[in-house]
Amino acid sequence: MLAFGGANAVIPEIHRDVVAVSGWMTDQQFADLFAISQAAPGPNILIVSLVGYQVAGVAGALVTTAAMCGPTCLFVYFASQAWHRFRHARWRIVIQAGIVPVSIGLVGAAAIVLARAADHTWVAVLVTLVTAALTFWTRIHPLWMFGAAGLLGLAGLV
Repeated sequence: MLAFGGANAVIPEIHRDVVAVSGWMTDQQFADLFAISQAAPGPNILIVSLVGYQVAGVAGALVTTAAMCGPTCLFVYFASQAWHRFRHARWRIVIQAGIVPVSIGLVGAAAIVLARAADHTWVAVLVTLVTAALTFWTRIHPLWMFGAAGLLGLAGLV
């Protein structure tokens, strides 16, 4: 139920749990795992598999992936049946409209947590701001921006 707005909406809670509460990794390690999960092909919730692998190897990756995806898939399957049945109901339209700002807020919170974890130099902050601006005001595919940021990192500038 927390993941209105997609899997990235739960990133702040995952970060809080694995970095601040459990101490399983640093901010930088978490930011690196997030970057890998977004660049890799597959679902955007791949970060839970990477976190699980980091903490407990292959077994950890399997358990975290099953725990994140299994209950959600079952819930969505049954909820979508009811949601579709009431697609013209006024209450459904109101709820759907109300979830939009919640989703935007949760995804925005994830962006802030990740930026704070990754941006430790002024160059990194600048890369984040330029990437956000280009994403907002242009139609440039985000993978080009990830690639450019990766090249800056490879060059030792970030």
